[in-house]
Amino acid sequence: VLCGSVTSLKMGMFLCICICCDKVMNLSASQRCEFVRSTPDCAADGGFINYPWITFCLFFCPNLSAISSTLRLTHNVAGVTFLALGNGAPDVFSAMAAFSHPQTAGLAIGALFGAGIFVTTVVAGSIALVKPFTAASRPFLRDVIFYMAAVFWTFIILYRGHIDLRETFGYLGLYILYVVTVVVSACVYNRRIRSHSGTVQDSVQEFDHNEYEPLLPFTESTANIFLKAINPVDTRTWRRSHWGWKVLKIIQLPFEMVLLLTVPLVDSDKEDRNWKRPLNCLHLITAPLVCVLTFKSGIYGLYLIEGAIPVWLLTALIGVFLSGMVFYSTTNEHPPPYHFLFSLLGFVVSALWINVVASEVVNVLHLLGVILRLSNTVLGLTLLAWGNSIGDCFADITIARQGYPRMAISACFGGIIFNMLFGVGLGCLLQMLTHNNGFVMLQPEGLLCWVLAAALGLSLVLSFVLVPLQCFHLSRAYGVFLLLFYVVFLIIALLTEFGKISV
Repeated sequence: VLCGSVTSLKMGMFLCICICCDKVMNLSASQRCEFVRSTPDCAADGGFINYPWITFCLFFCPNLSAISSTLRLTHNVAGVTFLALGNGAPDVFSAMAAFSHPQTAGLAIGALFGAGIFVTTVVAGSIALVKPFTAASRPFLRDVIFYMAAVFWTFIILYRGHIDLRETFGYLGLYILYVVTVVVSACVYNRRIRSHSGTVQDSVQEFDHNEYEPLLPFTESTANIFLKAINPVDTRTWRRSHWGWKVLKIIQLPFEMVLLLTVPLVDSDKEDRNWKRPLNCLHLITAPLVCVLTFKSGIYGLYLIEGAIPVWLLTALIGVFLSGMVFYSTTNEHPPPYHFLFSLLGFVVSALWINVVASEVVNVLHLLGVILRLSNTVLGLTLLAWGNSIGDCFADITIARQGYPRMAISACFGGIIFNMLFGVGLGCLLQMLTHNNGFVMLQPEGLLCWVLAAALGLSLVLSFVLVPLQCFHLSRAYGVFLLLFYVVFLIIALLTEFGKISV
């Protein structure tokens, strides 16, 4: 099948190179979005949603890549630490926001359990439908066993009705054990691969970007650099885009402008690492202000030092001083040696913005529960769980369609393990520190909570038993079974909520 072609002249001969969409994984992160846009094989075929574009043009976080390369982390360590935190931030911060108030704790339980059921049935089933495959036996069993342990532990805590400080640290410790297990397993596997095969050299031809450089040297002014850096609209993309995309872009513009002005972005795949001197200097003022004005709803930012100077003003003055030092000690053309610190700042600010959004979502859902007379648990397992998991669903299905179903199924379990252990562990720990208590009361909201826990436990047990019985082959029939399981669970949950099923 001819996916597309690039013709190049080399040694007097024309070479035709087939470009298929799965080649996107051979490119650097900064090139993947443009690749899926320009490659015909990546276009949506027989569907309404362009999954490759969503994955590689929307779900892109260069700061994580820059942090990982700076700290020299392996892909496995980065994947189960920083990447897991980046992907699971909405779930974790939603749980933390819900655990902060006893009346919304049911939202956290419903969201964490609901997302677990959604991912292990709908997402996993969709992957099997899109691309039937044979799962890697040991990683699959490892992830299922760890998640079963986390769910069973949470079930015991709900049955007892409270969690103490030791159990909270136990959640975090279990995740550290999971990370260590993943890293050790990967090291053993890679060592075995290297011992049985030689190094394979991929012959990947890259375009010569020097071809597009100007013949005469050109120095761009600081004002032009700043204006281009804060412009969220690409004029070429705007001209060739559909009117619906333009309307959506106009709606997004205010939010994108706020993020551009407050979140530093370091891209290790670019030659200049995305160094924008005027904008990065402004970030030294705006990013710390975001930190002090969003943490705990700005309570600490409004605190008066000696009853006279507010914390936010002192933070702004320090930011202006640092910004001036960086501006007058650097140039527009070359990033400073400490430029990687901006990626850490950007990661923190992004997490705080997500925390703000998660807190507001929890408050809105709680209000909806009051108005519609729905329990927090059912809101958590439906709206909040769906909202937090829909991005992972699209990403995992896209990865499976591109020929990486094993990677997609691993992402399913790896993400929800992090969400469960950190969501409950960190959420309860912060509530203990805030209220100076040695325990947190977790009262389940009636029968629905037990239905939710039982359904999640049953789905994991079925996966633990049925997948090995099928020799770890996930067929389309098994995918349909998982989807039907979720539909039956949802019907039972709603009937329980509205009192049609009771004990």
